[in-house]
Amino acid sequence: MSTLDVHLVQTAPHWHDPAANRRLFDERLGGVSGDLAVLPEMFSTGFTMSANEMCETMEGETVHWMSRSAAKRGITLAGSAAIADGGRCFNRFLWARPGEPVVHYDKRHPFRMADEHEHYAPGAERVIVRLGDWRFLPVVCYDLRFPVWMRNRVSQGVPDFDAIICVANWPAARQSAWDALLRARAVENQCYVIAVNRVGVDGNGVAYGGGSGVYGWYGDVLHAAGDRDEVVSATLDLDELRRHREDFPAWLDADDFTLAHEARS
Repeated sequence: MSTLDVHLVQTAPHWHDPAANRRLFDERLGGVSGDLAVLPEMFSTGFTMSANEMCETMEGETVHWMSRSAAKRGITLAGSAAIADGGRCFNRFLWARPGEPVVHYDKRHPFRMADEHEHYAPGAERVIVRLGDWRFLPVVCYDLRFPVWMRNRVSQGVPDFDAIICVANWPAARQSAWDALLRARAVENQCYVIAVNRVGVDGNGVAYGGGSGVYGWYGDVLHAAGDRDEVVSATLDLDELRRHREDFPAWLDADDFTLAHEARS
């Protein structure tokens, strides 16, 4: 499929109340149809450091809810949640497609300024997820500051993803950085960026300004949300992206390097 209908669900999740948040997102997704719907970071709890209390497992109700919702609506759902696995907790990006096992990516860069690194283990692997002909790089919030990790690498003669999906709880105090980094990641990777932030004030008193949006490969804002509760919908075109890469193949001149830990492994 060349076109992709995507919905960005920007809202204010309930603090430490997964059941209420499942109801909230059921409501927000009520009229949504298409290919992909993206929820914020830690959509079921808010950005909590109470990992031992709030982490669920991959067999827990939040993951089951995502699978059921995807099947019910015939749409792929994405978002992150606090997940316990193998004796550790992760801020885990979840990718739920109708009738398929849930795929995941664990946030590589825990946000140390909120002590996230003391409560959640860092992920070790980049993951590329697919939907039809589209390939996506999932990242979570603070990952956005680390371009080497997010680099669009060349695989089999072509860049390895077409769009970045960034789910976040990015505070309003650093909204200008959010906007700048999203543009930069789109330009340097010659891809779309699909970014979903939350709004409102969380249980720690942190305010969020939204600003969810879809960015094009020149860093232009194609679709944007403001600072209120809303669902933003967009249609993206893969053929247009491919034509851009053919007409302006800067990716062919990219420097060849890898992360140090990958080089040692």
